[in-house]
Amino acid sequence: MPFFSTLSTSADSTEAVAEVLAEAASFGRVDLALVFYSRQHIEHISAIGKTIADTLAPRAVLGCLGESIVSNDREIENTPALSLWLGHWPEGIDIEAFELQTVKTSDGQEILGRPDLLFEIDPARAMMILLGDPFTFPISDSFLPSINEEYPGLVVVGGMSSNPVGPGYDCLLLGDKAIGTGAVGVLLSGNLKARTVVSQGCRPIGEPLIITEGQENLITELAGQPPLEYLKELFPKLPKADQLLINRGLFLGIAFDEARETFGRGDYIIRNLMGFDHESGGLAVTDRIRVGQTVQFQIRDAATADEDLKAMMTATTASSGRAAGGLLFSCNGRGTRMFDTASHDAGVIQATNGPVALAGLFAAGELGPVGGQNYIHGFTASIVLFDE
Repeated sequence: MPFFSTLSTSADSTEAVAEVLAEAASFGRVDLALVFYSRQHIEHISAIGKTIADTLAPRAVLGCLGESIVSNDREIENTPALSLWLGHWPEGIDIEAFELQTVKTSDGQEILGRPDLLFEIDPARAMMILLGDPFTFPISDSFLPSINEEYPGLVVVGGMSSNPVGPGYDCLLLGDKAIGTGAVGVLLSGNLKARTVVSQGCRPIGEPLIITEGQENLITELAGQPPLEYLKELFPKLPKADQLLINRGLFLGIAFDEARETFGRGDYIIRNLMGFDHESGGLAVTDRIRVGQTVQFQIRDAATADEDLKAMMTATTASSGRAAGGLLFSCNGRGTRMFDTASHDAGVIQATNGPVALAGLFAAGELGPVGGQNYIHGFTASIVLFDE
């Protein structure tokens, strides 16, 4: 098999890396090694990276810290974990690892470190796996918009470190270098045979509406009336179960294809609400908006998230077959915080597409494409599947 994933739950870093390398001993040539680690391994992650590089001689080693770690069919929450994922591709696949850092300039912030391969690739035959520090890397303000504009069709998957110990710690790994800021990544180009699944786990309520007035991230009119006024009219018309979900959390879906005649689940980018202005009835959201966009309010619960992920995974298996390897970047608000059973997302992937060599982490922002554009998401399971 061209992909492999294994796990150690030892809190001792030397013991943990020895365990995963012993399991990986028979894998063969390694192109890419990914390491996902819990906080117990922060102080030793540089040594872990060096041991993996020296032992397996991969073309690239990347790593990321998470509060919870994924390996095969398990999601290890808030306990020691070191997950090692290995990938091997046929000849003809180009691979370049890189580090991104921001610097202040007279024009604002500039991101340095883009891989040289980026300027040579066919974006439609490439993929970027990106792991970032949520405290220091401008993923949504700068990086993703520039990638979408300059390299249309290039898929970006990955996640932001769900750092349980706060800023200033080494949440990233590149080779044997522990890094506390910015982002690390690997650019893969060639015959990848890869596909993505981004399950946002929401369902729409009410009707699709056009933004008729607003700017920046503030919507002041939807279909000619304030958003708060619309919701006050909608709320008593909804089933009691949906009313309860609104009280727990309401979201806004922004349509990514405004040319559609009808809209349903999966046709929106889901964004959090920042709050209402009770005087004007306006609504602030966690994204820039513009007049003319189609939006619809959304709700989320465990049943909806479960249904959405199962449906999307079943569909990709039916259309493309079973994958050999995969990466899962699941929101740190999922897991047992959302579902009644442990290892939900990893379990669904294995049940619908497995057995697949799977690894990843719970992220503080998940990266993945929707409607041909790359976004950072919340409460989402972002998955990349590699075919054999």
